[in-house]
Amino acid sequence: MSRGPSTPVGVFPQTRMRRNRRWDWSRRLVRENTLTPDDLIWPVFVCEGTDHIEPVPTMPGVVRYSPDRLPAAVAEAKALGIPAVAIFPATPASAKSPGAEEAWNPDNLVCQAVRAIKDAHPDMGVMCDVALDPFNSDGHDGIVRDGHVENDETLEALCRQALVQVEAGCDVIAPSDMMDGRIGVLREALDSEGHEKVLLMSYAAKYSSGFYGPFRDAIESKGFLKGETKDTYQMDPANTDEALREVALDIEEGADMVMVKPGLPYLDIVYRVKERFGVPTFAYNVSGEYAMLRIAADNGALDYDRVVLESLMAFKRAGCNGVLTYFAVDAARLLHDS
Repeated sequence: MSRGPSTPVGVFPQTRMRRNRRWDWSRRLVRENTLTPDDLIWPVFVCEGTDHIEPVPTMPGVVRYSPDRLPAAVAEAKALGIPAVAIFPATPASAKSPGAEEAWNPDNLVCQAVRAIKDAHPDMGVMCDVALDPFNSDGHDGIVRDGHVENDETLEALCRQALVQVEAGCDVIAPSDMMDGRIGVLREALDSEGHEKVLLMSYAAKYSSGFYGPFRDAIESKGFLKGETKDTYQMDPANTDEALREVALDIEEGADMVMVKPGLPYLDIVYRVKERFGVPTFAYNVSGEYAMLRIAADNGALDYDRVVLESLMAFKRAGCNGVLTYFAVDAARLLHDS
């Protein structure tokens, strides 16, 4: 639109931010952050049985797979470019015990799942959680004595758990237990058994959060918690400087990568960690975050495709190298389609 002769010079802006947004090609050209399937790790749940898939009621669209059904599911993720999966077991109550001995049973659900995936897809990255809560009849990430989670006794159990997972074929050991000193002892245990090439991704800043509820349904650990709360080892949501101390310790002890959990409510922590340390930094887009968006979208309140990619881009913008997310397969499909 041309200016009339009476329009003062300078009334129209010389700098127009919208110019770069005018076309799809120009928006792509100036885009500051990029999300690709390479940024995604897909958490999968494994259950007992053969030829069995069962839904997780509080996580619409998420299922538990029997070990023999995992390779086909992982094949789709692999074809979409997702580089790794993370395995979490729904251990039956009959296999849980106060000492969590099932955690280092070389034929437990995790080890069965790892072997099934690696036999079918040897070049797919496999990550395993190291914590006792799926196997502990007290519901805690560590061993409970007289109502208290024992730190140093738990470290010994975690090492035994990690070793059977690696011997089954696990590539990345990811301790989520939040016991003091666990990265150092795990690194030493792995190296002493000739597993110096195995990666350690530490859940370095794992908060005591209300966003984990659907996950506990998925691994069938809900209702087992006894004694003290997880507040005694997971972080206080009010704290940020403490997270930096936790990350610094884990890096010093030998962590190759660090993680912040939960994700979206803690992007400020992700940003501070990445800015301070510059190490490979990940976040877990946890079950409660997934359920909120999925249920809202299923009820017409949100555009599912749009909020999935928008929320995952937020992790990249905050500084994440990658994200563990239940949206991984859907997001990878959307990225391929676009």
